[in-house]
Amino acid sequence: MRAADADRQKVAEQLKTALDEGRLTLHEYDERTALAYSSKTYQELLMLLTDLPRPGQSATEVRARRDAERRRAARRLPTAMLVLWTIWASLTVVNLVVWGLVVVGSDSGVYPWPVWMLVPGAALAATTVGVQLIRNRA
Repeated sequence: MRAADADRQKVAEQLKTALDEGRLTLHEYDERTALAYSSKTYQELLMLLTDLPRPGQSATEVRARRDAERRRAARRLPTAMLVLWTIWASLTVVNLVVWGLVVVGSDSGVYPWPVWMLVPGAALAATTVGVQLIRNRA
């Protein structure tokens, strides 16, 4: 997508802030500013800022944010595990609804067969814990 003059000016201001913070030398600032004003697309503008943190952030803040993102990614379940949990939960809900309808429509006591859904649930929980341990160790 093509960039506007206001976008070029905004990038030039971010480069000036980086110069003021000591993240760029004067020569780098001059080069990048010239490239910013000659850029035609957003992609060209973004390439000038990829190695720079947001204005006003210290190296400690950048490192802390990166570490937090890594921890968040490590806690996230793989897609396959999310699919398996979704299938298990759906089957459990269906079993409970059918069992509830049978109990309501029956005069005698009905065996609570949905309790058997705890067996695959426990196996899935153990597998999930194992997968997470392996992912965090690697």
